Amino acid sequence: MELVALLASLFLVSVSLPTSSSTSGQIFSQCMTVQSSNYTRTSDQTIYTSNSSLYSSILQSSQQNPRWLNSTSKPLLIVTPLKESEIQAAVLCSRKLGLQVRVRSGGHDYEGLSYLCKTPFVLIDLINLRSVKVNIADQTAWVQSGATLGELYYSIAMKSGSLGFPAGLCPTVGIGGHFSGGGFGTLMRKHGLAADNVIDARLIDVNGRILDRRTMGEDLFWAIRGGGGSSFGIILSWKIKLVQVPKIVTGFTVHKTLAQGASKLVHRWQYIADKFHEDLFVRIIIENVGSGREKKVQVSFNSLFLGGIDRLVPLMDQSFPELGLQAKDCIEMSWIQSVQYFAGFQKDQSPEVLLSRDPLWKSNFKAKSDYVKQPIPEVALKGIWERFQQDQTVFVIMDPYGGRMNEISEFEIPFPHRKGNLFNIQYIVKWDVNSVEETNKHIHWIRMLYRFMSPYVSKSPRGAYINYKDLDLGSNKQDNTSYLEASAWGTKYFKGNFKRLAQVKSKVDPDNFFRNEQSIPPLPALFKITEV
Repeated sequence: MELVALLASLFLVSVSLPTSSSTSGQIFSQCMTVQSSNYTRTSDQTIYTSNSSLYSSILQSSQQNPRWLNSTSKPLLIVTPLKESEIQAAVLCSRKLGLQVRVRSGGHDYEGLSYLCKTPFVLIDLINLRSVKVNIADQTAWVQSGATLGELYYSIAMKSGSLGFPAGLCPTVGIGGHFSGGGFGTLMRKHGLAADNVIDARLIDVNGRILDRRTMGEDLFWAIRGGGGSSFGIILSWKIKLVQVPKIVTGFTVHKTLAQGASKLVHRWQYIADKFHEDLFVRIIIENVGSGREKKVQVSFNSLFLGGIDRLVPLMDQSFPELGLQAKDCIEMSWIQSVQYFAGFQKDQSPEVLLSRDPLWKSNFKAKSDYVKQPIPEVALKGIWERFQQDQTVFVIMDPYGGRMNEISEFEIPFPHRKGNLFNIQYIVKWDVNSVEETNKHIHWIRMLYRFMSPYVSKSPRGAYINYKDLDLGSNKQDNTSYLEASAWGTKYFKGNFKRLAQVKSKVDPDNFFRNEQSIPPLPALFKITEV
């Protein structure tokens, strides 16, 4: 009876939670004590209210886009669990107290959805759950969702010089969001996505249960590998299959301006980049360099080759002679050094630099994405260059597909962008002054570029990458998510897999507790009946 009475009083007091920070912390801590016998009331270490001295520093610690720093959409409480049972308690207490939940691993969410919410919410920050356990014998690893890519790569390299993992380029990205959205990087043409190489996972569901692949079932395990895990629960850790990497790999970055023929090189690259040998990954980074009258468009051909210079140069001479690659342009290194190279560090720096959670750059930004199935004509490339002159800090990044990406079915996991895609485009604009006027100006620019590109990219639907989240594509209503309305953005990210994701959601979280502006909604009963 005491338990029932306490929970009843917590529910009644929850109405006042948004206006009383210290009280809300005490109530939530009391609830967690009731829910978890393993939880001890150490609110100074685990639960932070807006009155806590560390609240602001914790909130901002992994907030990668300063654009959201002035937002009034701040968590009522921040919970930094030290063990899994505390996450279970936090989920159950949030439900009982009528609070929403946001879960943050690395804070790289492009629209801030992992730490913003329009109604009272609890932020569960997984920063303390970041262990990486590498098993060399069976070439696997268990990695907790609060770890970063840099911590994962470092841990692998410390155990083996011949194993790696195919995931992203930015070492401060959190494992939880990256894996659950797909996760691609320099090894994807050889080994696919990070999510393609996940073989097990541990997840807390809406009822507070901890499930693994066997107990969650294959439908839910399918959904969290590329379907955005935050829609289905809180993913605690992932078991991944490591991949073989050669002792020596080679990187190069060749810069070309428009005056040096960059436009024709980009045009040519589109026809061949997806057909290169699967050991060869050559991406394109387009940016403005210089300022004022000296400002010009620069195109960088940025590459990783799984082998030495002696193999690479003849391969490039055969596949892409127009670039004119020479041995002096190339750098041989180990795989872990290539991780540092692509992250912007020097290859000779200590690999411990990958353990830092501080990003190399931090500025306000907005990003969008596209998939390209037919080469963009030169006249359209010229249009891009012209629009680059209208803003200062802008980037277009083109990542080639083909290779292993062509061999995996678009239905294997929720990530559907496979065979038929030549490359992915990411558009980014950055700015320094975090004002409404400046923000609107730069967002207007990137939307203008996105509209300009519409004839030259994928259609029906126009594809987008879930890890480059973009609320311009559409968003859910806060409390009444419509499957049909969500399809506007959902089919862009997931194509035909969106309906299956909604079916899984209906089974595991029918009341839509785990939700945000672009979470998977439950499938309405009407659609289920129609399907039968």
